Amino acid sequence: MTHTDATPLAGKVALITGAARRLGAATARRLHAGGAGVAIHYRSSSGDADALVETLNGQRRGSAIAVQADLLDVDSLPGLVEAVVQAFGRLDILVNNASTFYPTPVGDITPQQFEDLVGTNLRAPLFLSQAAAQQLRLNEGLILNMVDIHAQRPLKRHPVYCSAKAGLVMLTRSLARELGPQVRVNGIAPGPVLWPEGDLDPGLKESIIERTALKRPGSPEDVARAAYFFAAEAPYVTGQILAVDGGRSLGGGQ
Repeated sequence: MTHTDATPLAGKVALITGAARRLGAATARRLHAGGAGVAIHYRSSSGDADALVETLNGQRRGSAIAVQADLLDVDSLPGLVEAVVQAFGRLDILVNNASTFYPTPVGDITPQQFEDLVGTNLRAPLFLSQAAAQQLRLNEGLILNMVDIHAQRPLKRHPVYCSAKAGLVMLTRSLARELGPQVRVNGIAPGPVLWPEGDLDPGLKESIIERTALKRPGSPEDVARAAYFFAAEAPYVTGQILAVDGGRSLGGGQ
């Protein structure tokens, strides 16, 4: 594909973790529409990953692959990067999107929950970024971390998750300094753009939306557009966290 105004990411390759479904899939589709080749990482959602790859390759042959890895297995992460480079010959964009999210009220927190939530939301982004750094330096690439507005505004009954995401905010800024000038590192902090799996009580949804300045929920595509902005239209932006939350982070209580 030739680089044009409509496809500014032509010739570039993105690895998106947790990309078989939800925010990751929306981000993969948007970067792919901008011309990028995409590696759809999944842990266990092989059917969804393969279906997305088939759809994207139907639009542009040879433009998408599925790659499996358990991100909690730090030793496997260099192999994940290598699989992408072997398939496409390069890596330009790493989107650390994969996450686990569930409540851990104080008094009931287990070491396993801590390892899982910190492992997926902080440790994996660190070690995968480290594994990808050499390739990203070669291509003046981008690391994009999916954070959360609750990295700054703690969510009741979720102290481990919120702490891990707060760490990811600092990791984003630290990596921006460590990997500059060749690599840009930024983050996106979504608000109410996609409800947790298992859904929420309708009254709670309404309360959350009412606390946004725009008085409406967002969508995965809103986050995907922000990812596209960082990838294609923000060459002088690094170390920044962009809230995509309808103004939820402006205030208004928990």
